[in-house]
Amino acid sequence: TKADRMDDPWPLVAEVESVALGVPVHVVSALTGQGCDALRARLTSGLTAVLLGSSGVGKSTLVNRWVGRELLATRETREDDDEGRHTTTHRELILLPGGGLVIDTPGLRELQLWDVGDQALEATFADVEELASDCRFNDCLHDSEPGCAVRAALHAGELGHDRFDSWRKLQKELRAVAIRHDVRLRKEEARKWRILTREGRARARLR
Repeated sequence: TKADRMDDPWPLVAEVESVALGVPVHVVSALTGQGCDALRARLTSGLTAVLLGSSGVGKSTLVNRWVGRELLATRETREDDDEGRHTTTHRELILLPGGGLVIDTPGLRELQLWDVGDQALEATFADVEELASDCRFNDCLHDSEPGCAVRAALHAGELGHDRFDSWRKLQKELRAVAIRHDVRLRKEEARKWRILTREGRARARLR
């Protein structure tokens, strides 16, 4: 959003696309109208979209442009730090002219994962998952194991380090979500940390 504030937004677009393969990225400006029609065209009859983002990124302004009037209240960002003000205080479902629904939401401070399981990881990082399936060992950690196809792709430049790091980060986050919802996994995780703690204490005594 707010593409009018940048001379060249495309390096940022490339950065997002590198970690979200296959996800359409739209550059828009509700002030000038750049990209707004292309994004609006995705919201056809029978579809509902939800706008998520920090306060002041232009969610309500975008909705106002789509409906053609000042339906939702908006405020300028703060002059001292350009951060948004919490103008939207509740979620609102809006029927757009010509069909399609959009939900405007209050500003978010963070997004957290749902327990979406391994399928989400495989779909988001299909390229890395395919490489991992070619590793010599099924339980390869992709660190220093022989025959690791992922490490080979990293060294050859076929897989970017940023994308690999994002894949690993998502793995950890998904496991953390699963642990919060699975008693057995919580017990396993607690047992692992007890063992690591005992081993650390033993090494300290040997010193």
